[in-house]
Amino acid sequence: MDTAMASPEARATAGYVHGYSEREAARLGDQADTLAALVHAGTAYPTGSRVLEIGCGVGAQTVHLAQSSPGARITAVDHSADSLAQARARVAAQAPGADVEWFHADLADLPFSNAEFDYVFVCFVLEHLSDPRRALAALRRVLRPDGTITVVEGDHGSALFHPASEYAQAVIECQVQLQSVAGGNALIGRQLQPLLARAGYDNIVVRPRTVYADQTRPALVDGFTRNTFIAMVEAVRDEALTAGLTTAALWDRGIRDLHRTAQADGTFHYTFFKAVAVNPSNGGTVGQ
Repeated sequence: MDTAMASPEARATAGYVHGYSEREAARLGDQADTLAALVHAGTAYPTGSRVLEIGCGVGAQTVHLAQSSPGARITAVDHSADSLAQARARVAAQAPGADVEWFHADLADLPFSNAEFDYVFVCFVLEHLSDPRRALAALRRVLRPDGTITVVEGDHGSALFHPASEYAQAVIECQVQLQSVAGGNALIGRQLQPLLARAGYDNIVVRPRTVYADQTRPALVDGFTRNTFIAMVEAVRDEALTAGLTTAALWDRGIRDLHRTAQADGTFHYTFFKAVAVNPSNGGTVGQ
């Protein structure tokens, strides 16, 4: 899941718990492609509109933004130069001709004028920030009055699966704890409405976007259950063991049980939350 920095304070505490490996880049691509309809449904920007994507990472979501809004002018920002290089290559290969401008910058110090953008798109970024409310408030400066922000986040507390397993639940909790220690919040999806309200946005609409996978939906079993969710949890094994959150035997049992949910008689459910809100023309009120 992609990341950006929020504030000088956040810089010291927030981290991208999933890492920047080639495997993680591939996982992000699998995730974006598998969830494209779920994440991007209802999001299409007019020709000529100025769209800011914060935390574009390796460009996994940028590709789908460009394909959904071929006439929009997209500005993609990330604080990782390596990720931006991968994003350029991905978009060039998968969405040739897309109007995308790339910026290496932090959210805390965006190199843009006030009200420069008509729309802001933030996907799988807030979960990695130590102060997401401040990040959302900062984005209001570069968003025109009455412009909209779209935010998409997951919530690991919504993971429900069959067969049930306390060992599988425990390895998920390890990932949640590690993300918290890194300054993030893997349970942030349920908090989008109050976060946006405290950041001063109006007309906030949040809707759940649910993924459900079983043997009748093999593409989701492979693309989401295995290659997105389980792969994400598997990647933090060494960190979980080093932190003393579990043992190798318990971890391996939990991962085996998670993979069991992707077999013929298994099921897996997860909920993302998609919010759309308006930057008020009267300036609004930012909460504490």
